[in-house]
Amino acid sequence: MLMALRLSSVVSSTVVRRRLPLVGAFCVLSFGLSNLCTISLSSRVGCAQSLPFAHNLWSKVGTKAENKKFHTTRMEASKTTVPSIVVYVTVPNKEAGKKLAESIVKERLAACVNRVPGVESVYEWKGEIQTDSEELLIIKTRESLLEALTEHVKANHEYEVPEVISLPITGGNLQYLEWIKNSTKD
Repeated sequence: MLMALRLSSVVSSTVVRRRLPLVGAFCVLSFGLSNLCTISLSSRVGCAQSLPFAHNLWSKVGTKAENKKFHTTRMEASKTTVPSIVVYVTVPNKEAGKKLAESIVKERLAACVNRVPGVESVYEWKGEIQTDSEELLIIKTRESLLEALTEHVKANHEYEVPEVISLPITGGNLQYLEWIKNSTKD
């Protein structure tokens, strides 16, 4: 009984309540929303159905989504999209980021480049730990353009070994995914 009272006081404390949304956000970012559930409004299938809160999730999210005509797609399920990726590239400063982002979009190697300032990178280079302020480029493009994009970054980047890493886009807003396809070269 004493243990239950202590646990109850800890759980109801302000500190725990304030941190719980952060834990939830961390879980979504760590595991990815697509790993928690696959939103398919017509069939409602996916791994989320096996979770204990799935019924409540679908009763709240599903109804709102249906009322708003919210549509998502899995990349392999659509005939109007192409396999797409998000590519991360770091650059040393704002000017370099702007120049590289504009050249990537101009060459139609990506539909969109987000520039995120204020990234601090800590890494080992040539046997020494380095800390640098950088800008992160988040690039949305076709999977088939990764090699050309990588070569473009290498040719137009001041780093000896520029970061170019890609992550698959497994689904999302169908219209946005179609826009990526239509805004990039074949």
